Amino acid sequence: MLYTVLPWKALMALIAVVPPVLCALLLRIFRNKLPRDHGREFAVNGMKSAGKIRGAGIIFVCTFIVCALLFVPIHAELLIYYGAIFLEMLSGYLDDRSEKPWGEYKKGLVDLVISAAVAANFVICNPDLLSVRCFGFSLHLPAVVFGILAALLVWMLINAVNCTDGIDGFSGSLTIVSLVSVSVAIFLRTHAMDDSLLMILLMILVLLPYLWKNAEPSTMMMGDAGSRALGLFLAVAVLKTGNFLLVIPLCLLLCLDGLLGIVKIVTIRFLHINPLKNIRTPLHDHVRKNIKAPWSNTQVIFRFCILQIVISALTLLPMLQA
Repeated sequence: MLYTVLPWKALMALIAVVPPVLCALLLRIFRNKLPRDHGREFAVNGMKSAGKIRGAGIIFVCTFIVCALLFVPIHAELLIYYGAIFLEMLSGYLDDRSEKPWGEYKKGLVDLVISAAVAANFVICNPDLLSVRCFGFSLHLPAVVFGILAALLVWMLINAVNCTDGIDGFSGSLTIVSLVSVSVAIFLRTHAMDDSLLMILLMILVLLPYLWKNAEPSTMMMGDAGSRALGLFLAVAVLKTGNFLLVIPLCLLLCLDGLLGIVKIVTIRFLHINPLKNIRTPLHDHVRKNIKAPWSNTQVIFRFCILQIVISALTLLPMLQA
């Protein structure tokens, strides 16, 4: 494709222009063909989203895949990731369009099957990256053990990003911060602009025109079509760092915001306890509703992103000096 015939500088110039422009055009062309949101009864200000365009994720995800095929070297591992991202997007889009939302068990099962396929693909194609490192210690894991942990990581981030998508511009902005942090970790491992970094750059670029429309007050939302695919992509990026434990600091705010609700549901439903009864989930609803000085939507976005930037910097700076 284009990377085989163009000089590097020309390729990077095209990458900087084509993805965001193409995504912006497609968002404009197809905006009236996307479903409308019904609002969320139990979310803070959830009914304000009723009537807004929903499912815009199908546009930026498809734009990403097309651009990746054009600008990133093609090989089997990446094609499987693109297929998994497309399937995750499609399942979310079908849920977005459904008159009756899919049940949590149905969505969870679909996510788990796709997560297992992504983990198996990673294990087969990256036998040199099946390690975890912490505090200077490194442990190479058996392929089966790593595959199980990787599948759980993918499933976790799919649902974390999905649950975080509750404020205009929040999920996309916080995911970009985590993607930039992860890209630094990948570069520290590879010391080169490899395929993973090109993919991350493309994903960030296609997210920008969507965020332009999604900034408060938004005119469109990504829906499950975008958030679930975005979570899967972020998980693959974390795996490419060569140390999936980096998900803890580099995606901490996403995980705290998105996964506390799942922890709360599981403990209530299966353990019959509620250790988080004083915390409203997702966490961005807690700080908007249940504290003495509630945060505005803008404060939530900026403060969560600032906190994640600081945590990522504190994590990555020692790695720069190593």
